[in-house]
Amino acid sequence: MPPPDTALPMPELPLTAPAQSAPPLSALTVQPTAQAPLTPAQQRFNALVARIERLSGQIQALQAWSDRHRYAHIQALRASAQAAWVLQKNLLLFLHERLHNPVHAAELTAQQQRSARNKLRSLLPLLSASADPQVQALAELYAQPEDAQEQAQEQAQAALRLRAQIEAAMGQPLDNPSQYQTPEEMLAAGMRQWQRHQHAADERKAAKRAARKAQKKPAAHQQAQLQQADAKSALRTVYRQLASALHPDREPDDAERLRKTALMSEVNAAYEKNDLTTLLRLQVQVTQLSWAAGAQGAAGAVGMARLADDKLQAMALLLQEQVAALEDDLAQLQAQLTRELCVPVQAGSDEEALTRSLQAIQAEQGHAVDRLEADWRRIQRLEEFKRWLKEQAALAKEVARSGD
Repeated sequence: MPPPDTALPMPELPLTAPAQSAPPLSALTVQPTAQAPLTPAQQRFNALVARIERLSGQIQALQAWSDRHRYAHIQALRASAQAAWVLQKNLLLFLHERLHNPVHAAELTAQQQRSARNKLRSLLPLLSASADPQVQALAELYAQPEDAQEQAQEQAQAALRLRAQIEAAMGQPLDNPSQYQTPEEMLAAGMRQWQRHQHAADERKAAKRAARKAQKKPAAHQQAQLQQADAKSALRTVYRQLASALHPDREPDDAERLRKTALMSEVNAAYEKNDLTTLLRLQVQVTQLSWAAGAQGAAGAVGMARLADDKLQAMALLLQEQVAALEDDLAQLQAQLTRELCVPVQAGSDEEALTRSLQAIQAEQGHAVDRLEADWRRIQRLEEFKRWLKEQAALAKEVARSGD
């Protein structure tokens, strides 16, 4: 194991230069020379630094874009959803009144009344999540035993169709299918069975991997342990050098003491998270502040070039952990924004295209509200109401056919 003092050297010079922002991550990379081309360890170190810089930039850019658009977009969708809910509730009450008012019900044929009831029932799931007492009362009123029986039959038929699709996808019959009477139950059963088979397959793969690892030479395991120890040693060395250079209690000047206290807080936070790149950036920053103005900008490259390959390989283990953590953070941010904004969000996508997607969904929701308003005005006239019922019945049949 190389000695700890092979880490980036810290010149013992007073920190008298003015405050300066942290250097870019590219300042940490090892630069080749004509006499000394990059070794494989240096190339890997540079590649990981570049990967961390790229991932950090993607997260920052995506977060900045989100900060500019997220609030207004969510507010717009919320306003459209509220407007649609009010119009749908008005339509629900309108249909109920037309069905239960003897005068208005007499104006409709039996087929038109069935269409009105079906449309009313289709609106209830859209509204029943709320605690609105009128909606809840109508949900109970239209959940009659005969309706429940008819719905159960429809659910059973849909479950059978879904069962065939699940068995075709899995390539095997579903266990005990007669126990499941609804599409939701059938789908959940299929997922459980698929997960059991996946779990069993994963266990078999894990067992094979474990067997292969057991056959490897013990020296490889020892080498990995040594590299991990080297990584922790490198992290501690950089931390101790920074702590020595930035110790606030050793600074008589009040302004310098405050600045060092702030930098030391960053150092402690980075050390707790094993954030090697932040520690190295702070080390380069402190080094540049300490060196003469003519040497600024070279401190990082010169210092990293002095490190032995085995020390760089140890540091690469920490950098790889940071890469994995950043990849996870980016994936979570993309998933969160996709869920909240209702559009696919990917890092690296054209920001203007993403913004246009937000505008498109806002326009789509606005058009849906406009259609509801148009329908509401239209059905106030009896003849148009009858035409609308016919259109809704045809649309329901089309949806049912497409679901088969």
